[in-house]
Amino acid sequence: MASETATRRSERTATTLAPWQAGTVGGIVGAIVFGVMMAMQTPGVIEAAIPALYGLEGGTVGMIIHVSHGAVLGVVFAALLVAAGRTDLGLVPTIGVGLAYGIGIWAVFAVLVMPVWLSAVGFGMAPGVPNIAIESLVGHAAYGLVLGTVYAALE
Repeated sequence: MASETATRRSERTATTLAPWQAGTVGGIVGAIVFGVMMAMQTPGVIEAAIPALYGLEGGTVGMIIHVSHGAVLGVVFAALLVAAGRTDLGLVPTIGVGLAYGIGIWAVFAVLVMPVWLSAVGFGMAPGVPNIAIESLVGHAAYGLVLGTVYAALE
């Protein structure tokens, strides 16, 4: 005679992404938010300066490049969390880490790298070094906040 045994099995109903995937999505969403802010506040950056980094022109190209940078930097954000063993900090701490990361990106890339790169490619309106612009700081902070929020929600 056969016997049946009841066993409890937990089923996972939520779908999570790998850290790099959550970083990519968070980076894209954050870059779109920042790109919209830039298009409204400093349109010359998205329309001319960002495409000029690669010898290109146009606002659409600038936005595509900007969002691509955001995706790559989102993967780097996830990689840093994985390397630190901190992929699941919780919502509020991850938002804080995202904010700090966005400000760090601003300090390195917007303040130092971008003006040097634009000068190197001969962009006539390249800002001086250091390029300290409050609109850029606020935009990078918004990028980081959105990146951290989306990352925490997806990962």
